[in-house]
Amino acid sequence: MTALIIFWASAALITYAYVGYPALLWCRAFIIRRPVSKQPIEPSVSVILVIRNEGSGIGTKLANICALEYPANKLQIVVVSDASTDGSVEIARRYRPAQSQRITVLELSRHSGKAAGLKEAIAASTNEILIFTDVRQQIERSALRNLVANFADPDVGCVSGELMLNQSDPSTRSDISLYWRIEKLVRKLESKSGSVIGATGALYAVRREATVPPPAGTLLDDVFIPMHVVKSGLRVIFEPGAVAWDTACNERQEFRRKVRTLAGIYQLVQIAPWLLTWENPLLLSFVSHKLLRMWVPVFLLGAWLANLMLVYSGEFYLAMFAVQCLFYFAALSALLLPKRLVPGICSAVFSVLLLNAAAVVAAFEFIVHGRDLDHLWQRTEVTGASSISGGGLH
Repeated sequence: MTALIIFWASAALITYAYVGYPALLWCRAFIIRRPVSKQPIEPSVSVILVIRNEGSGIGTKLANICALEYPANKLQIVVVSDASTDGSVEIARRYRPAQSQRITVLELSRHSGKAAGLKEAIAASTNEILIFTDVRQQIERSALRNLVANFADPDVGCVSGELMLNQSDPSTRSDISLYWRIEKLVRKLESKSGSVIGATGALYAVRREATVPPPAGTLLDDVFIPMHVVKSGLRVIFEPGAVAWDTACNERQEFRRKVRTLAGIYQLVQIAPWLLTWENPLLLSFVSHKLLRMWVPVFLLGAWLANLMLVYSGEFYLAMFAVQCLFYFAALSALLLPKRLVPGICSAVFSVLLLNAAAVVAAFEFIVHGRDLDHLWQRTEVTGASSISGGGLH
């Protein structure tokens, strides 16, 4: 009886995490529609960049920001260097002298992490809307206008842009973006009927008066800040017309990034325990969208072990055990075989298990290190710089 309960409970929770919650959102969005009153407005904006040894990319990023379709006299750029040692500050300071009046460059004297840099940048910003972005991604020219148009609606406090992945690296599996496509669908459904859980770290905007700077050491500013916007009574919505482009990572890079973001969720609950109370207006969505997925590895193990004990209980359980074994065999084949020989379904299964393995490592990191997770910022091979960029696939 115990094995039976564990099997069906695990199967139900796995199904809800990946299928049930999106289906629930679809039904909610169908029944409850909360359209945003968008208007072509031009509030003053401050674009915030926190960098650490981004000398190879900061010039390109500043050029990208300055080329956005937005009035120059309403655009401030605040760059905070987290104790860079590669000349990033000098590059930012001498970038286009004609633009110097709207570019503010600050330096932290010692390495303090992205959150500390954000606190300094928010304090130095002077405009109505704060735009958070990272060096690594390139923003489409119309993205800024599309972001701020949503702030014509007084109920909107935060707007998340859309991260698009190009797969120019031949070593990158095509299935790596599978998770992100599913994630974007969930965010769109959340946005249609209420608020999104978090934002796209590559590009998001917040009303200045609704912005709560994250504590030092916080990994996920793009969840911490939006959730405080929701707590204040405003909405966090998703804007697919505000696009930032990034290069898709290979498995190793994506695994490190996913470990960081999942460990950041554990850290976030410790920093802001109100997220697990009724003070959080999105408690059910937060648990369903963020926390439940992190426990899927436990449910997968529970389902397999319980099914093993039920193999001789009937043909159904024997068939289910065979399906589970084929599932893991498919992932193993995707890991061991050359990419050209791997069927798409096997690659997709491998991608799912890769993310679940990252959840296990993330839990271990949090248990061992607690809130002190700064070591999870890894050198990002996409840019060749020691990146503190997020753009995370949460």
